[in-house]
Amino acid sequence: MKIVLASQSPRRRELLARMGVEEFEICPSADEELAPGGLTPDGLVEYLSAEKARQVAGRFGPEDIIIAADTVVAVDDRVLGKPHSRREAVEMLTMLSGRSHAVYTGVTVCRGGAAYTEHECTRVTFRPLTGAEISAYVDTGEPMDKAGSYGIQGLGCLLVEGIEGDYYNVMGLPVCRLGQMLRRVGLDLLDRK
Repeated sequence: MKIVLASQSPRRRELLARMGVEEFEICPSADEELAPGGLTPDGLVEYLSAEKARQVAGRFGPEDIIIAADTVVAVDDRVLGKPHSRREAVEMLTMLSGRSHAVYTGVTVCRGGAAYTEHECTRVTFRPLTGAEISAYVDTGEPMDKAGSYGIQGLGCLLVEGIEGDYYNVMGLPVCRLGQMLRRVGLDLLDRK
């Protein structure tokens, strides 16, 4: 049996290792997933994680476990993915300044014919930020590969005033939920006799 993470995210790799998964393969989906319009943030991340898992599962055997995830930030019914430019990163951080937003991560676990897809939602509150602080943070480069233009596990922690829910979800992988999903496909990380 192989465990396969369908993601190139270093944060997801780190979190999977923290969960006690010592050996796993990295095999990201080959294509950029496009979702149908009109999905809610939770529906969007579930759809995208399921698509990633489906694409990768075809490359492995029925006993292998595939784990896929997708994370977005949502504020005022607007979904914020990863910024494509410095300008977009500044706009996103300005929008998040001094208010709360939701971080959604969809997770799909596949093994054999079974596939489970769920999501986690965490509320994050930013302190009020000055334009100079936003500019300085964007200049670090950290926001450029992160949903919502920040990484809570890095310098982005200096922006966060409070959090309600799963901290690891904000990093991109809700580990408690994932652990329960893995048990459903026969992998109990707390009892690996």
